[in-house]
Amino acid sequence: MGVAVSHWPLARAVAMAGQLGVVSGTGIDTVVVRRLQDGDVGGHVRRALAASPWSALAEQFLARYFRQDGRPSDQPYTRLPMWTLSSNHWRKAVAMLSGYVEVWLAKHDHGGRVGINLLTKVPLPNLAVLYGAMHAGVDVVLMGAGIPREIPGALDRMAQHEAAALRIDIVGARGGDPEQWMRFEPLVYESTAIHPLVRPAFFPIVAAHSLANMMAKKANGSIQGFVIEGPTAGGHNAPPRGPEHLDETGQPVYGERDVVDLDEVAKLGYPYWLAGGFGFRGSLAQAQRLGAAGIQVGTLFAFCEESGLTAEIRRQVAAAAKVGNLAVRTDPLASPTGFPFKVVELAQTLSQDEVYADRHRVCDLGYLREAYRQESGHIGYRCPAEPTGDYVAKGGNPAQTLGRKCLCNGLMASAGVPQLQKDGTLEQPIVTSGDEILRIRELLGANDSYSAQDVIDYLTGQRSDD
Repeated sequence: MGVAVSHWPLARAVAMAGQLGVVSGTGIDTVVVRRLQDGDVGGHVRRALAASPWSALAEQFLARYFRQDGRPSDQPYTRLPMWTLSSNHWRKAVAMLSGYVEVWLAKHDHGGRVGINLLTKVPLPNLAVLYGAMHAGVDVVLMGAGIPREIPGALDRMAQHEAAALRIDIVGARGGDPEQWMRFEPLVYESTAIHPLVRPAFFPIVAAHSLANMMAKKANGSIQGFVIEGPTAGGHNAPPRGPEHLDETGQPVYGERDVVDLDEVAKLGYPYWLAGGFGFRGSLAQAQRLGAAGIQVGTLFAFCEESGLTAEIRRQVAAAAKVGNLAVRTDPLASPTGFPFKVVELAQTLSQDEVYADRHRVCDLGYLREAYRQESGHIGYRCPAEPTGDYVAKGGNPAQTLGRKCLCNGLMASAGVPQLQKDGTLEQPIVTSGDEILRIRELLGANDSYSAQDVIDYLTGQRSDD
């Protein structure tokens, strides 16, 4: 969920309750580095690093980023270099250690199962993060926002500590250009773990049975099931199939072609879980009647007490939900990826468009940048949410910059680690959620908050008021 919304305390709580707790791996390297700069409250990151099989790297990591007394509020966070195809040994090590830290903290000292979620649209950090997560014993890998055909084979290889690679799409590539690969070589990192790792199960997140069929037949390694996600889910949604049509509010219109044929999915012989619109009382039983093994739920957990969203955001959303003064907009332009993206709109605050009208554009995280071919034949990187002049100078179409928002910085802010920019402004949160956010009223009741256990009891029919 977003960036560090489903962080280790939430995943741990869910796993200890007997369900699969999932940590978000997107941007986890920046998140962990910022936790260290904020003083590592509770000592959790240091505790996980002390358990890692890379003791020398862990010491270097702490020496570079840990601040005993925390970062002064009037100083920006130290930034990591933005990812490129040639990112160096240390940059990958930071991602590897961060993936380890987040999963280790979620799994440590209990027998529950923990997964990690990553975005196919953010490919450059993924191998390093996954290798770190595998050392921490991650049980399941989930990936959506694209077609992750090469991830199963990468998991097979990294479980044996072998080098792995992902082919990276290059915008404007020409016939005859060499293919571009992001490579990760585990053995360049001295580790005390010499035995093969347990290869986690892999569940691609798909929005069409044709994509499920493709993954089942053309992935370069085995998959163990699917998450079937509908367009009411939070975060990035698959674009509508066929020509895009917007309704009177400017939101994408989904139709019958966007409904996944579950009978066709079932013929593939894999278990599947339903996501998007299944966070309601009785939804688990309904999904099982449809042939699903279970459900994946994000929205209800995103606003619980253990969530990584800031306490102020959770308070505002709970108060607005109680009076029904809350909405979610499927914004076709917000994400630099071009995928529709869900944004929570609180009636008592400025809209995201109003906030971003005054924001000075800056691209200093770069997770959603696209690689493109320069006229020289070299590879460059650009993002339609970066300063418009920079994007156009890199050959980008200025029309692509309209309405784009810096999800990287906005989602970091929603998780409580906002950057203080050079012009003195503090990055403002972007909050994402599924369409049925108002269902949290049922969990709140007369209270101002609810726990992850409350969500599980609600979904499984164990609440005393069910």
